[in-house]
Amino acid sequence: MTPQEWIVVVFVFMFGCCIGSFLNVVIYRLPREKSLVHPGSACPHCGKAIRFYDNIPLVSWIALRAKCRCCKAPISARYFIVELLTGAVFLGVYFIYFHTNVRPTMGTQGAWLVYLLHLILIGAFIAASGIDLELWIIPLGICWFVTAAGFIGSTVGGYVIDPEEIRIKSLLPTASSRTGALALGAAVGLGIAWLLLKSGVLKRSYDQPEAEERDSPAQDNRGRPAGPGPFDEPQFNHRLEALREVVFLTPIIVCAVLASAILGESDQVETWWSRMVARPVASGLLGSLFGYFVGCATVWATRILGTLAFGKEAMGLGDVHLMGAAGAVIGPVMVVIAFFIAPFFGLGWALFQMFSKKIHQLPYGPFLSFAVLTVMIFHDWIMVRVSFVFGP
Repeated sequence: MTPQEWIVVVFVFMFGCCIGSFLNVVIYRLPREKSLVHPGSACPHCGKAIRFYDNIPLVSWIALRAKCRCCKAPISARYFIVELLTGAVFLGVYFIYFHTNVRPTMGTQGAWLVYLLHLILIGAFIAASGIDLELWIIPLGICWFVTAAGFIGSTVGGYVIDPEEIRIKSLLPTASSRTGALALGAAVGLGIAWLLLKSGVLKRSYDQPEAEERDSPAQDNRGRPAGPGPFDEPQFNHRLEALREVVFLTPIIVCAVLASAILGESDQVETWWSRMVARPVASGLLGSLFGYFVGCATVWATRILGTLAFGKEAMGLGDVHLMGAAGAVIGPVMVVIAFFIAPFFGLGWALFQMFSKKIHQLPYGPFLSFAVLTVMIFHDWIMVRVSFVFGP
């Protein structure tokens, strides 16, 4: 590599480590409902502010020998691991995208936007996985942040990359007239469902009385107590709660089907809509929106069917939002494939435990995150085979 390329390599790794340092703040503060920006970094044991020279990614943890300078309390290895992991993944993805033939489509002019969106997704999923491993929850704010980034990136993508290149190479989510109609109809249905929920017409699933919520020191996104491992849930009729979610989803499904049906009723409407969706801005936004709904639907359908079949809650709503966020960035095809790849990583962990004879249950979020990273890396290889099976 040239000296300029080495500068880029060092910068990407250092940038990743700095992001990892911030992700450590997110992992610790976000589930505890603390501000991410104020106050500055401080030792959780003695409360002393951490000086800038003691807050250098990787270096400070080693120099301090994993102990606070003031009170000598141990500093968790998680801080070093997250910083190193983030830097290594950012750099690894950079090499794979731009210096190997694993993803040749990233040679397209303007592909840096795709890389940037993927870095946002990777960083957010590292934070979500870290929180999930510790507290068995996935903060919805992380998922919403990634979803918003996917919407914005796909909307402006046509100004940075040739729209035809985006469509042919599937660099960003795009919509056809049919999928665009489904996405728009589902969005209208989601708005109706939320209004019904907020007005009290619909009841939120797994809802707890307010008194119980106030008594819980830390809660997940459904108001359940959050702890360091699997928690004891209140007594629920799980099948009834699943049916409540089916009722909530009904307006979304009905509006999506109606939008698709209306599109096919009139040639004039279909022609007008096709011209509308052909615009890069509309195609990108609706494509990302469709990817979001497909990601959510894949996990939510599994959750509902599993709960109805086994009479206990199957998967969490945090996983639903996590895959919805992934779908907004990588599109509907990749997010579905990632969902079906994730169990193999779970199986690998189970086999490892069987041979090591150490049983340690993990939440599902990290497996989903690893599966998403996998399909991002092998995107081109997967798309060639998908096109071969289902056609272009």
